[in-house]
Amino acid sequence: MKIDRLIGILSILLQRERITASELAEEFEVARRTIDRDVEDLNRAGIPVAAQRGKGGGLYIMDGYTLDKTLLNRTDMLAILTGLKSLDSVEGTNKYRQLMNKLSSDGGKETDSMIIDLSMWSKDAIAPKIELIRTAIEKSETICFEYISPEGTTLREIEPYRIIYQWSSWYVWGWCKTRENYRMFRLSRIVDAKPTGNVFESRTIPEYSCDKLRHTKGGLSVTVRFDKSVKWRLADDFGAENITESRDELIHTFNWSDTSSLFSYILTFGDKAEIISPKKLRQEFVCFAEKILKIYK
Repeated sequence: MKIDRLIGILSILLQRERITASELAEEFEVARRTIDRDVEDLNRAGIPVAAQRGKGGGLYIMDGYTLDKTLLNRTDMLAILTGLKSLDSVEGTNKYRQLMNKLSSDGGKETDSMIIDLSMWSKDAIAPKIELIRTAIEKSETICFEYISPEGTTLREIEPYRIIYQWSSWYVWGWCKTRENYRMFRLSRIVDAKPTGNVFESRTIPEYSCDKLRHTKGGLSVTVRFDKSVKWRLADDFGAENITESRDELIHTFNWSDTSSLFSYILTFGDKAEIISPKKLRQEFVCFAEKILKIYK
């Protein structure tokens, strides 16, 4: 599209001292005369693009132009390109790489110093869901799907508003017609998602906030003794600066949202974790473990 090319040309001119029309034509795979017309359009739009002939010459934005060239300096641009590059890791395409080529004077070659891979083991299943949800958001169309949760499998219809990547997983956030409230759904638990054809009127939605440590915000306080061999796990979950060492063991007190998920978390440590207090919670965990043991007897 022409507007995309104009934005790309302007971005390159903001980053480079000079670039020839021939180089731009090659970059955007168009004829030289097309670039000439684009430059005329930029000038008509109030952006003074000048040309210097001879060796070392080329197109440039005239000095004194009121647009601050540091609006998108090289550091800013590389940060943007790194983010764009990470999106290709989700979809397994080069769509965002192509956008990088339009935005960057060097095609984003210098972004390799930082790699963000947002893909998952189930990338082949997640990518189509992301595309379906993104299309539904653009069309203001509800989607329906089966959702697998700890409470069982339910049929949901939602008004999708946000696609979110956090807690190392992909989610869709929107208004759930079943619960009549905003809900977050993990894409890996969504089955048979499809658009309904029902167009909804967008709501005045609340600002989304990411609860990064959702398990530490609960009202359930517990003190656990961990073996030092799992220190790396605690660093991942709570941050290395929050770990308290005591001789040959780690004693850590933290909050959790509910008993069931806490017990599941403790079990992932096998014999490397022991609930110390509160005493009532320790006893409940013993009963929980005994039920598991009965299955194997």
